[in-house]
Amino acid sequence: MSDLIKSTLIQELTSPVPEAISSFADYIAQKMEGTPLGILFYGSVLREMDPEGIVDFYVITDGPASLGNAPLEKLANRILPPNVYYMEHEVGGQCVRAKVAFLSLKQFLKRSTLFTLDTTIWARFCQPVRLVWVKDAVNAEKILQAIRQCLITAGCWAALLGPESGEADIYWHNLFTYTYAAELRVEKKGRSRNILAGKEERYRVLLPATWTEASLEFEEKAGVLHPVLSFAARQKAAHNWRNIAAAGRPLNIARLIKAAFTFRDGVSYLLWKIRRHTGHDVYVSDFEKRHPILTLPLFLWRVRHVRSRQR
Repeated sequence: MSDLIKSTLIQELTSPVPEAISSFADYIAQKMEGTPLGILFYGSVLREMDPEGIVDFYVITDGPASLGNAPLEKLANRILPPNVYYMEHEVGGQCVRAKVAFLSLKQFLKRSTLFTLDTTIWARFCQPVRLVWVKDAVNAEKILQAIRQCLITAGCWAALLGPESGEADIYWHNLFTYTYAAELRVEKKGRSRNILAGKEERYRVLLPATWTEASLEFEEKAGVLHPVLSFAARQKAAHNWRNIAAAGRPLNIARLIKAAFTFRDGVSYLLWKIRRHTGHDVYVSDFEKRHPILTLPLFLWRVRHVRSRQR
């Protein structure tokens, strides 16, 4: 691992977090049937602390796991990871809300490579993240290596999908536009700029570092990058991305269906997230809230309508 990538990731993973976050992580570790390897804090609340927001945690485990010891939940995590739960924890008289995903280290690593059809791991964890709970130093190193792989994968896709040349931020903006579309995510126009806001230098220096780690040749002049890629390599990448996009939509629809069984009032959470990310409300009747699986096609149609308004 290059010194630049390693030092950047270690600094990010070990940066202090508010007491409410570390307390919540301890609470999750205690609630689990077995001891997790580590707990990662990431997402919009990390980028901009918001007491009314929903915190995002990923719990990294030794094998498929869930909050309880229910065999069906563990089976669901084997078939379609991760299992995701809505949790609340009171800290200093304040209720902190979180979305908590459970994924084994093996599952995490499988989804962090250039060859996975599932973008949900590497696209999230190429962004800054905090390791807010860890079992021991050995597992801290394993998680560091997994995050490194996510960053390198993202950097390679940024080169393969991006322009022939340009400044680093253009490659990152373009990449996140692709991943949002592949994941059927509802986001405000220009959402990628929020991801980079205040972290432009981080992304600028890390992009060429990931190319060096991946042995991808490139030229750089006055901040303009030019990855040396053949026409055939770009054509193959475009073909592979079409497969990723085709797989991403049904994968995320299936996860929406599964979330209905693990999220308490999951429909309300989804409505909150859509409103937060787009500024638009999606109407859902009481009947739809009581029967989220039965009425899922109608809900998805409305979400797609909101997406079309963002373009």
